[in-house]
Formats: sequence, structure tokens, C-alpha cells
Amino acid sequence: MIARYASDPAQSRGREFGIEQSLARGPRSAFQRDRDRIVHSIAFRRLRHKTQVFIAPDGDHYRVRLTHSLEVAQIGRVIARALGLDEDLTEALCLAHDIGHPPFGHAGEEALDNALGKWGGFDHNAQCLRVLMRLESPYCEHEGLNLSWEVLEGLAKHNGPVGMVPWALDELDRQFPLDLALWPSLEAQVAALADDIAYDNHDIDDGLRAGFLELDDLLSLDFVAEQWRAIEAKFPGAPQDRRLRELVRSQIGLMVNDLIAETAGRVQGVGSADEVRQAGRALAGFSPAMAANERSLKRFMYDKLYHHPQQLQTAERARAVTAELYAALVQDPGLMDEGWLARLPQEEPARSRHVADYVAGMTDRFAISLHARIYGRTHEGLSNV
Repeated sequence: MIARYASDPAQSRGREFGIEQSLARGPRSAFQRDRDRIVHSIAFRRLRHKTQVFIAPDGDHYRVRLTHSLEVAQIGRVIARALGLDEDLTEALCLAHDIGHPPFGHAGEEALDNALGKWGGFDHNAQCLRVLMRLESPYCEHEGLNLSWEVLEGLAKHNGPVGMVPWALDELDRQFPLDLALWPSLEAQVAALADDIAYDNHDIDDGLRAGFLELDDLLSLDFVAEQWRAIEAKFPGAPQDRRLRELVRSQIGLMVNDLIAETAGRVQGVGSADEVRQAGRALAGFSPAMAANERSLKRFMYDKLYHHPQQLQTAERARAVTAELYAALVQDPGLMDEGWLARLPQEEPARSRHVADYVAGMTDRFAISLHARIYGRTHEGLSNV
């Protein structure tokens, strides 16, 4: 049952470069085609070798950007279905949300932001739009994947209305306006929260597996300890690793159910997707109690995992690799692939931004390999798990 406030693919605001319906392959809605274009893109495939929490992890069981995006999509679909939203739009947004991340995650982003300081900096969210609208170009008729307005709008407004607009997003918005001052669709709001739910809890799983988190420390959070006590009582003889995975599932279930209930209350009386955009506030969200718990969990994860001394040391090495790669390619663009070299602009800032696009598209392992080839240094110690 589709709700009145859901996005309707039949009422989409269209695509930047129109599409002939006769060319559409198969009986798919506009948002289904968007999702499929994302899944079939090279940029999406590269996510399998891009950092989620741990840089270039050696273990096969740690999450990377690709597996994280798939988990976000699963959570997003569940919420969308419960609220009567368009599942295909929600899934497309979840799958594409991390495509703009450079190698080494936030460490790589900081290095590129510093390198492009005088040319407007680097922002992974704006880069996501730049990749999908300009850089990933498999079609003969136009640049980019030519996704629908609703997908691009949802990706642009990652955390709601955009105030300070990065240069990359500003350029694209001038060519295909995305109403950056308004809230996005409810599908986009749900996708953003599904991302929070996924990494809040799955990063716990990876952190415990890697030995960066201790269960006793995690149980200092009252709402986590409450879940753990219930699991111990229900499964007293179960192996510890299974109970830990039960804890992660339990936490995800709690947050999803809370989000659905709270959002269902907020959208009472909302009659259209346009009313969602004009609401002046987020309509998808956690209850006040769960929002407070989620903030506490995030603070804990930053303190114990993301800012763990070993993590910070590895991130510093990754920043240096990214910065040195950018510097080498600016000095000698011939180190880039032939196709990228052939398209290199002669004038600034387009020239430096083109080099940054090349670096940002790299996977962790390609960046490590190219850096070693250029500088003659190996990086066996770059991964910390």
C-alpha cells in the first residue's frame, strides 16, 4: 500500500537529459531503472575495495563500503515498506550514498580536501553527485548515469537542506536544480537514517571482531546493557560470538521499530511528497529517547573505535599516501590512465579537480599499489586488522 506522502515514479520531475520511453529496457519504473543503473556502474563495484572502518583490511569478514551499502539498503527497504514509501527509490539512495568516498575513507577525504584547498576543497557527498552525473558515463548520448531528479535530490541533501554548498554540488545544481534549500523526500530521509542504524551497529560487530572494542566497555551504555542482559537470560548456554551477533541484531531491530513508529506519528496528515519537502523539519526520525541513545552510541564509537590510537596512526599513513599520490599526479599527469590523461583540462581549477577525481575514484588497494610504484615504498603495515 503506497502512502500519500510517498514519492511516485510516475510523477517524477524527470532526468537532466530526457529519455525515450521506447528505449527503456523492461517493465521498470523510473526509480527501478535508477537502482539498476547504480548497481551496474563501475563506481558501485569499486566500493568492494574501499574502506568502511578499517583501512585495506586483510580479513575477509570485515565490512567494506560495498557490503555496508548493501546492509543499508536492506534496512532501508524494511522501513520503506512499513511506511508505505517507494522501496525502489529508497534502495537506490541507500546503494549510492557512499559512491563519492575516496580511498581510505575519511582519511583520504581529508587529504584531498587539503590538497584542493585553494580550488574549493573536496566533499565526498558532493563528489557522489559528481560521479553519478558526470564521471560515470556508460551512455553514448550524455554524461553520467542520467538518474531521476528524486534520486539526485535525495543524495544531495544527505543531512537535510544544504546551506553551505560545495563547489561541485553548486556546479551541478546550476545545471539541474535540486531545490537544495528544502527538505528531501521521506525516502531520502529514511535512507540517511538507515545508514546511521547500519554503521552504528555493524561497526560494533567489526570493532569487537578486531579487538578494538571490549564488551565490558560497550555495556557501560545502559540501553546496550539492557539488551545484553535479555540475551544472556534467553540464551544462557550459547557461544559468546553468537550472543554478540544477537546483540547487534537486537539493537538494529529496536532502532528500526522505533524509527517506524516515530515517523508514522510525524507524517499524520501529510498528503503528498511535496508537503514532506515543505514541512520545514525532518519527518523521519527516532523518538527523543532513542535519539539520545543513538547519540550516546556514536560518542562511544568515536571514543573507543574511530579515534582508537591504532586507528589514528593508520589513518595518518593513509592521509600521507593520498596526499603524495595527488602531488605526484599533479606534477606528472602522465602517471594517470590514458583516458584520464586525454581528458586533462589545461586551465585551473579544472585541471587540479580532474586529478582529484582520478584519485578519489581509486580503491584502497589500487592507491597503495600505485603509490608503491611511484615512490618505491611498500605499505604492508597500512592495514591494522
